[in-house]
This record gives sequence, structure tokens and C-alpha cells, in this order.
Amino acid sequence: MAESLKQLRQRNELLLQAAGEGIYGLDSEGITTFVNPAAARMLGWEAEDLIGQPMHKLHHHSHPDGSHYPREECPIYAAFKDGVVHEVCDEVFWRKDGSCFPVEYTSTPVIENNKLVGAVVVFRDVTERKNAEDALRGSEERFRKLFNYSSDGIFLIDVRNECYLNVNPRACKMLGYSRDELLSMKVSDIHPHDLKQFISFSESVVADGYARTEVLSCLAKDGEKIAAEITASTFLENNGERQLIMASVRDIRERKQAEEALRIAHQEVECLKERLQAENIYLQEEIRTEHNFEEIIGSSKALKKVLHQVEQVAETDATVLILGETGTGKELFTRAVHNLSPRKNRPLVKVNCASLPPTLIESELFGHEKGSFTGALSRKTGRFELAHEGTIFLDEIGDLPLELQAKLLRILQEGEFERLGNTNTLSVDVRVIAATNRDLEKEVSNGKFREDLFYRLNVFPLVIPPLRERKKDLPVLVQTFVSKFCKRLGKHIDIIPRDVMDRIEAYNWPGNVRELENIIERAVIVSSGNTLQINDSLVAKTTPDKNTTHATLQDAERDHIVNILKQTDWVISGHKGAAKILDMNPNTLRSRMQKLGIYRSTSSS
Repeated sequence: MAESLKQLRQRNELLLQAAGEGIYGLDSEGITTFVNPAAARMLGWEAEDLIGQPMHKLHHHSHPDGSHYPREECPIYAAFKDGVVHEVCDEVFWRKDGSCFPVEYTSTPVIENNKLVGAVVVFRDVTERKNAEDALRGSEERFRKLFNYSSDGIFLIDVRNECYLNVNPRACKMLGYSRDELLSMKVSDIHPHDLKQFISFSESVVADGYARTEVLSCLAKDGEKIAAEITASTFLENNGERQLIMASVRDIRERKQAEEALRIAHQEVECLKERLQAENIYLQEEIRTEHNFEEIIGSSKALKKVLHQVEQVAETDATVLILGETGTGKELFTRAVHNLSPRKNRPLVKVNCASLPPTLIESELFGHEKGSFTGALSRKTGRFELAHEGTIFLDEIGDLPLELQAKLLRILQEGEFERLGNTNTLSVDVRVIAATNRDLEKEVSNGKFREDLFYRLNVFPLVIPPLRERKKDLPVLVQTFVSKFCKRLGKHIDIIPRDVMDRIEAYNWPGNVRELENIIERAVIVSSGNTLQINDSLVAKTTPDKNTTHATLQDAERDHIVNILKQTDWVISGHKGAAKILDMNPNTLRSRMQKLGIYRSTSSS
């Protein structure tokens, strides 16, 4: 029996020595009676140095805040007071080197013969667990802050029940609901407009198992439809029993507005780009066009009167109707009005209504869409659109077809039109200057011109005097044209004989300044030396016989036209036709012949 007890004590001693937890015994006074190696190692002492020492003194037992327990309050000694086991989970033991470490321990009283004779203390170092708990608490705190202070709304969604388990403050503010209101709502309450799309999105997130992003709409409490970018991921809770979705919702209304503004701005830039390209093409065409003269020349009373009227009307946006015979320089006066106006830095767009076929003039004025008619291979910007904020010059307005006069009237009155092949109404800000050599009042009486359009055009009429009414300007005009053509032809003429000037002044110039310019060009070509010469053939064709008298100005004009027609064998159009020699539009010449009663039979007269 004694041997068995001895073996039992040895085994118990081995167990104490091998234990991984610290174990030591105390007598009734708190003096250490035994210490196992693990306890000595954790406390930084040798075991023999601890035997006989008061454990309270060695441990410096302290509260978690670092303050020390009095011996009578030390949890280790609580077992001495009430004789029961005490477990302490939040305690600090001190090492020999002055450092401390967190522990949890159990103090068990030792009772013999109903008398408390000591206690056994078992403790373990819980540093790693404490660090893990601190890290977890830190992570939870960071997550809480991210959740509460995120700039995006965050929703935790129970997939099976289609309800919200948690929402952050940003989600509440974005939708205008309180947290309690949102937690009582279903997903369908927030996504009624895109519910099918949201369900499909949720199912794909669950099926794929990774984060996905979708743009959907959310319905706010005030009824506003909010465009939102939703990024969602899924995870399981309660050992896989509950499928959850974490959705981060970003309000992208401002971004959508910015994108829409950018899209509109891009469209405007494209329109401006297209318009600038069209202007560039038009200006290049204008540069290639040879103008009859570069400036208005003369100082006659009749000319000064018109120039004064130009100055009066230029500063306004009033529609101007320029009237005058062929060759008087109506386009030049148009440029003068435009260049003196506030629109001078915008285009002056020219349209000759007589030179365009009736089938194309509408497209030229208003533009067309691709495919709007046979041959419309691309969209074309019309002249009115091209002239936006500038001036459009409608030359030979009397030749505009009746069916287009109504559309022109609409632009003059409302500033609106439609491209061919497009029902969208376009608005333009254009100043209109029209010109004609026809008697529009007579055309109105004959039913060939709309009366309402005539009155709308005739806001400020400018009547350009014919050259025969401003013969005082002939010398300076002749000198100007001589200089112009000498420079162009590489000649030097500085003498204009008196007899040449007399013949020029004696002629009535039915073709006006344009005819004078053509005659001077021919004279410069045939002149030799530095003296201007007009040979006999040129004089015969352009200067009436001094012995011939005419009852009226129309008789002189009639004889001149007949003379040219005889010369061309009555060919009106073409490179060798009478219209080319007279520098007139063939239709204008035919109209003039009809007015003057000139027919083929006139050749006998």
C-alpha cells in the first residue's frame, strides 16, 4: 500500500512538472509552497527562488487599468475568504524583469479536516488570444466606421426574404427614409422601376459568387427616381443557412447630368464643326469667285444718297431690298451693308435664285438629309443654316419659284425651317438682303410673286442708280478699271485721251458699271503703248452713232441689244451668246427682250 501511494505521488509530480499551464501552491498565509516549471518560466524566475515567497508581492497583482490590488482585495486570495473556487479571466501577472502579461487563472482552496490550509492556482498566458481579440475589435471598429461614414449607401440584403437586414446612414440620407423604415421595407419597394433587372442582377451575383456592378434606379421617399451604380457581392451566414448580399449604392445623378451635358456639348461641337467646315467650303468658293469690283467708286450726288441710306440701315437688322438694273453693283452694296453691320464678323452667304434649277434651290436654301431624294448621298447644310448669326444675300429674288416663296416668308417671320427629309424644326438668326432687277410690284400684280413676301422684303428698299444717272463718276471709274486690268495684264497705261472719254461719257451704258468694266478690259487688251485706245470695231459695237437720236432711253437700250444679237446671229446663251457679251443672265436678257419688244424679226429694223 505504501509503495502504491509512493508511485502515485511520483506520477502526480511528473504530471505537475510536465503541465503546460502554470501551477503553484500557497499555504494559508499566501506563501508559495510549490511551483511547476511552466509557472516559473512564464514568471521569469527559477522555481527554487519562488518557494517561500509571498505570491502577492511577486505578482504585483493589479487591476486592468494598472492600479494595484491591496492584498485583502486580491482575487487570488478570494478563495481564502469564502473557501470556494474562483475563476478570473481578466488579470495581469508581472514577471521578474518588470514586464507584465495577461492571464486567466483558477484559484482552488485546499481544505483539510474542514480547515482551509491553502490554495492551488492554475494560470495560462493569454497574450495571443488578447492580441487576436484586440485585432478583431479594431477590425470591427474600422468596419463600423467604414459602414457608417461611407460616401456610398450600403445595404445588407437577405436574399431569401428580399428584405434589408442593415443599412448605413448614407443610404438613409440618399433615399430619404429612416433606418427603421428601410429595415421594414422590401427590395421591391426601392426598385419598382427596375425590379426584374435587379432580381436578375442579384441572381447573377449569387450564382457567380463574385462582385458585379450594374446601373439601376432607386425610388426615393419623395418619389424621385435616382440613378444609382450598384456594386454587390454575396456571402453566407449561420454556417451557410442564410445567403446575404452586400450592396454598395452610389448616387450618380450628377454624373448622369454631366454625361448628358457632355453629350449635348459634343453634339453642339459636332454641329459647329460641321458648320465651320461648310463655311470653309463656302468661303473657298467665294475666294475663287471673281468680283466685279472691290469697292464702291464715285462721288456723284445720286451715289452719295444711296451710301447714306446704307449707313442708316446697316446698324439695324432690318430686311433690305436692293433694286436696280443689271450691272449696277447690287452685290457690292450688299457687302457694304453687311460690313457696316454688327454681323460683319459672321458669314455673308450668297444665293443666286436665278442660277439654280427649281429642283435644287430648296435643298440649297434649307439643306437636306441623306437619302431624302435621289442623289442625296450625305447630309447637306443649307445656306440659311450656314448664315446663322450672319447675313444671307438672295440675289435675283424675283426668280424664286412660287412654291418656295411661302417657306422664305416663314423664315423671315419666324426664323424657322425644316431640312428636306427631316421633320425637326430648326431655328436661325439671319439678316436677309434681297436684290432684283425686276419690277416686283408688277410681278405681284401678274401673280408671279407673293404680295405678303414682297411687303416683308420691302422693309428698307435701296434703289441703285444706273450709270447714266451718275456720269460724273465715269472718269474715276474708267481710271480705276484701267489700273486694275493693267496690273492684271502686265501693261502700263497712264494716258486716257479726251476723245475716248468723250465717247464714254456720250454713251448711255444700258449694261451699267459691269458693261463699262468689260469695255475697259477689252480696251486695255487692244491698247498698245501707254495710251488707252478704243478701236473702231469696239466703238461701233458699244457707242451709238452720234448722228442717231433716240426718242427715249428704252430706244437706246433696245438698239444696243439688237446690235449685239445681230453680231451673235441671235444666239442668246453660251460662250459666244449675246448674254455673255452683255454680261447678263440669259433669263434676264430674255425678260428684257420681251419687255422691249425685241423679236427675231427685229433684224430687219
